[in-house]
Amino acid sequence: MDILFYHPSADSNDWIARIMAQLPNANVYTYHQGATQTADYALVWDPTREILSHQDNLKGIFILGAGVDKILNQQKRMPGLLPQNVPLYRLEDAGMALQMQEYAIASVMRYFRRLDEYYQQQQHKQWHVLSAHSYEEFVIGVMGLGVLGEQVATRLAALGFKVKGWSRSKKSIDHVDCYSQNQHDEFISGTKLLINLLPCTPQTQGILNKSLFTKLEDGAYLINLARGNHVVEEDLLNAIANKKIKAATLDVFATEPLPSEHPFWCTPEITITPHISALTQADKAIPQIVEKILRIEKGEKVAEGLIDLEKGY
Repeated sequence: MDILFYHPSADSNDWIARIMAQLPNANVYTYHQGATQTADYALVWDPTREILSHQDNLKGIFILGAGVDKILNQQKRMPGLLPQNVPLYRLEDAGMALQMQEYAIASVMRYFRRLDEYYQQQQHKQWHVLSAHSYEEFVIGVMGLGVLGEQVATRLAALGFKVKGWSRSKKSIDHVDCYSQNQHDEFISGTKLLINLLPCTPQTQGILNKSLFTKLEDGAYLINLARGNHVVEEDLLNAIANKKIKAATLDVFATEPLPSEHPFWCTPEITITPHISALTQADKAIPQIVEKILRIEKGEKVAEGLIDLEKGY
């Protein structure tokens, strides 16, 4: 069994050693420019056209992350990037759910306890006690109830927050009020803090816009953990300027790294982190990839994590 591994920033040696420890009979190799060797499986992140276009024998492509919008957008720009009729899989968790919960809870609590405002006071040597938020009025909305979104919503509800969730099809989650696609306005109404964990598709691109911001509670908070293309940046800056959005935490951006001249950098109400809310962990990712490869080798159809190319997730 031949397995191609490509990740431009990961420690390839570590990944290959871990894969071969679980698949000792496999030949795992990294791509080098001009290579024509064909593989049975490809484990990739941000591949170029040359890496996959000639791979005619693939039984599966595994994306080394939870989102596949990047490679699907690459396919649109470079037709032929993905070999036809090869199943495309995303990671279902790989340690990301816990990290996402930690990031969301830290960001929520920072706003709930008004620590961001106390930090701003510190910069001006001000000493003012601010009125506390209450759990009743601090309603949290989670957009996107996939694996990560559901885990975040559940953990926040367990902390005592009133949590609402919105997804394409209505879901049932304990202690979370769930809304479906045609109930978006009802979901947004009364939301004090909005967390975005939607997949990035043509239908969701630009969904964080002026129209949505106006329907939030005045002085609402935004946490974007999904994709930068969900945000209409000018609309967010305007919403902050007119106090409709009190503050925002952004971990993802339309252009990464965020250009040094970007106005987000000098907007004090915006907190920036460099796409670190949930990083792929090899020790969590490899077992699920290996399990799927072994099932495929047995002739099974593997549906878990399989991407619907029409839906984009």
